[in-house]
Amino acid sequence: MAAVPMPRLIVIRHGETEWSLNGRHTGTTDIPLTARGEDQIKSKARSLVGEGSVSFTAIIMERYRAEADRQRAHKTFHLLFDHLPELPNHSITETVREKSGLGNLEGWVREYHRRWKEESKGTRDVVIVAHGHFNRCLFTRWIKLPLALGTHFNAEPAGIAVLSYNHNSFDEPALNALNLNAA
Repeated sequence: MAAVPMPRLIVIRHGETEWSLNGRHTGTTDIPLTARGEDQIKSKARSLVGEGSVSFTAIIMERYRAEADRQRAHKTFHLLFDHLPELPNHSITETVREKSGLGNLEGWVREYHRRWKEESKGTRDVVIVAHGHFNRCLFTRWIKLPLALGTHFNAEPAGIAVLSYNHNSFDEPALNALNLNAA
């Protein structure tokens, strides 16, 4: 019997915006994707998530702002998956932010991964579609580094990162790939 592969956390940054193009931090400003940002995602969608691809659970991370509908990560998600006959199981959340609540998400993902690996429940992969600064924080905490070191990770627009574990051990979280398919 083949060994069950280690689960993965796949993190996708939203496509390009005017502000990501010129290096501005959006904070809670709701900036739409540029036409190029939409094309970055659409051009890769079928090869990244084609029919019959591995199933997963998806989480769309939107920054919080009560009076505005956050659109970048949500638009990216739909550009990636709208060509499929059915959207993957997903949820949209604003409850996890860069500076608070990351531990809740990280704990949820690790427990989800454990259940898949040890109990064959759920799916191998969890996909998060999110924003650059959130991604940096997630990468840093995933590999157990101090949060201040997050500035050393560059999550490019439309870039894909793969987080998993070394040596078949949940005690050894790893950043396996960064900025795959980034323009």
